[in-house]
Amino acid sequence: MKLLCISAAMILTFASCGNDPYGPTDYVPETQKPEEKPDVPGKTAGYAEGADISWVTQMEADGQKFYTADGKEMECTALMKELGLDAIRLRVWVDPDGGWCGKDDVVAKAKRAQNLGMRIMIDFHYSDSWADPSKQVTPSAWASYSIGELADAVSAHTSEVLQALKDNGVEVEWVQIGNEVNNGMLHPLGKVQGNTAENFITLTRAGRNAARKIYPEVKTIIHVSNGHDEGLFEWFFGLMKTGGAEYDIIGMSLYPTWWEGSGWCDWKANADRCIANIKTLSSKYAKPVMLCEFGMPVSEVQMSREALQHMLEKTREIEQCAGLFWWEPQTDGVWKPASYNALGWGAYDKGAFKNGKATAALEPFGR
Repeated sequence: MKLLCISAAMILTFASCGNDPYGPTDYVPETQKPEEKPDVPGKTAGYAEGADISWVTQMEADGQKFYTADGKEMECTALMKELGLDAIRLRVWVDPDGGWCGKDDVVAKAKRAQNLGMRIMIDFHYSDSWADPSKQVTPSAWASYSIGELADAVSAHTSEVLQALKDNGVEVEWVQIGNEVNNGMLHPLGKVQGNTAENFITLTRAGRNAARKIYPEVKTIIHVSNGHDEGLFEWFFGLMKTGGAEYDIIGMSLYPTWWEGSGWCDWKANADRCIANIKTLSSKYAKPVMLCEFGMPVSEVQMSREALQHMLEKTREIEQCAGLFWWEPQTDGVWKPASYNALGWGAYDKGAFKNGKATAALEPFGR
């Protein structure tokens, strides 16, 4: 579900303008202050309701604007809080094109969330671009490294980014050590397959230790996709237990419906399998479970609202469920050839906005 980043032409445009492409980070105008929302009755203490909005600075650079329901323009992070969310997730790439999702861009976005009093998750991909089950590409600068050198590089990169955040007054609550690592990360050396996970566990340990040195209380997450797939999680986290992996939270993604034949498959069956999986995993491994990514089709607003309502209601009640994050709700799925070619979100179909405003799909947050 991950696409491409900024074009060279746009990079040159920013350079010639002499402006900071990552936008304002140190203020929230009085007219943009979100309304404080009361806690949801019956919600488990500490449960996070958040969103990954990592595309936001790129979208702003392309001229995208965001609005409240009554048409007031509002910065996207503030708008997420206005909608009832209390947490923001941001991905990190090692040496990305244009700097998007690199260290400086992440710091800029995290400062906005910090200024709003929102909780923050940092999602390390340990790649120069998208990392997910279909690709876990070692950064170009690390391509020739041995497993020991890769572990050192993971440690140094994690430390550098988190230290920059700390130096800028950002409090980080969660750190993902890899993104959707069903088959490991930093391939080929960090691949997980069969009963082999030793190298991957070495790498995650390096990332976790580095994170804990900067933020001693940070909660580290190992994140796997397809939260409805009980067998996948049983195999993967069984290997983690056998290999002595150290982490604090089991992370999962859930996109409970997809186009199948001539329509959308049954979201509720997959959602309920995921809920059962959360209960099983939290009991078996004595760890909290978090939905680090959730999404539904942007074109199916009512169905998306029902699915989010269902997942929030069910997971809020689970003591060992740590929260739910929608992946990039600020996108609208409207094809924009120029934006898609340069920035990457033009074809993403799991957002929840239209014309810069949130759709009814997001209404269950904060209620």
